Amino acid sequence: MEVLIGLEIHVQLTALTSKLFCPTYSSYRGGSPNTYVCPICLGLPGTLPVVNRRAIEYAIAVAKALNCELSDRIIFVRKHYFYPDLPKNYQITQYDGPGFTSIARNGHVKILINGKTKIVRIRRINIEEDPGKIHYIGGIEEAQYSLVDYNRSGVPLLEIVTEPDMSSPKEARVFLDKLIAILEYLDVVDTALEGSFRVDANISIRDYGRVEVKNINSIKDVEKALTYEIVRQKRIIEQGGTIARETRHWDDKKGITVPLRAKEFEEDYRYFPDPDLPPIKISTEMINKIISTIPELPDQRIERIMVQYGLDEYRSTVLVLNKWLVDFFEECAKIYSNYKRLADILITDFLRWIKELSLDLKKFSVKPQSIVKLLELLDKGILSIKMVKELMPHVIKGEINIDEYIESKGYIRIYDEQHLEQIILEAVKENPKAVEDALKNPKAINFLIGEVMKKTSGKADPQKTRDILLKILEKIRDMKR
Repeated sequence: MEVLIGLEIHVQLTALTSKLFCPTYSSYRGGSPNTYVCPICLGLPGTLPVVNRRAIEYAIAVAKALNCELSDRIIFVRKHYFYPDLPKNYQITQYDGPGFTSIARNGHVKILINGKTKIVRIRRINIEEDPGKIHYIGGIEEAQYSLVDYNRSGVPLLEIVTEPDMSSPKEARVFLDKLIAILEYLDVVDTALEGSFRVDANISIRDYGRVEVKNINSIKDVEKALTYEIVRQKRIIEQGGTIARETRHWDDKKGITVPLRAKEFEEDYRYFPDPDLPPIKISTEMINKIISTIPELPDQRIERIMVQYGLDEYRSTVLVLNKWLVDFFEECAKIYSNYKRLADILITDFLRWIKELSLDLKKFSVKPQSIVKLLELLDKGILSIKMVKELMPHVIKGEINIDEYIESKGYIRIYDEQHLEQIILEAVKENPKAVEDALKNPKAINFLIGEVMKKTSGKADPQKTRDILLKILEKIRDMKR
């Protein structure tokens, strides 16, 4: 059964300070309900909207970064649907249909999936206003009543719609990781802010009905919701049922999707041009000026990192898709030249501890010199990789002076041959069966090396341990002849 997945991503332009059609402050988070509002965003009679120019500029930058074709004009339409989170009973948005146009169409994003490149097409990008937020008291299914907060109403939003080019939850996650990276490089949205990045996922089994799962708030939940829906729909088909065309809600606490309503058709929205907002011409001069301000984007940076530092595409991609991480990598690379080792330690242990310690990469600071110091001690043989891994969280939190700490804890690797030989002889004496095995099979020596590591708490130099052990085994072999 072929799975088809298309995504509608709603991105708040959090870099802006005012709403899309009024001067009301758009950073509503933390405010009391219904205080970041004005007559315009509430749609009171007699008010007129005025477009936020910066929102248009940001939309153009995003469109070019996603390889889209730009329209030469912006047409706003009214999309009618009657939910309590819409104070006007319609949403000002854009529509890609006869007589209308979105700001951008026909783009694409390149992703790396299982070592292969795949293209996910962008169908269109719309500029629109965010609706308010409905609070279901006790949960969407159990709520006896709901409350509406209009602080979010009118916040500038981009709707980015893909073609159904993804065939698995993993592909959807990889695509969203790449999209978020592009948006963060453009510095138009802070996706760490609650509600700034929301996804509606359209999923179907080919030749069967399409289901939309609304308002998923994290990439992790997108992957979970898609996984659940694939299993649910396949089970229905296998049992001879039909897939209802409907809109469903993702319940992240229960890990299931639940029905919301029958899926609307486009004609239900009764699109027509907003009479208060005449078409806006986009000049070539304006587009060129915006293009000139676009920074180095992820695909360009991946290529540069591969060439400049000799890293493979996988390592380069993992680094680049986390802008803070690749910035930190390049700072470290100014004073440390084993780029592959640096990339590996950042991608694995460093990033893992950042997540486990729940640190915000954008807000905490760790000095590149501290990480480089660990790697230099590893290169010199003073520390083992095991010791580096143990020291990493303390270095990240800035709790220790590395030199003082490794001296006080005895973390210095044992590579003195006389000292090592005594420990190895003890291991040989205590494990006669392992010695016999090692004399017959060279690979069995690894057990004895492991015993030496246990005795030294991982401080023994592995290569020196192996060399000395081989000499001792050779002497034992000569004595047996």
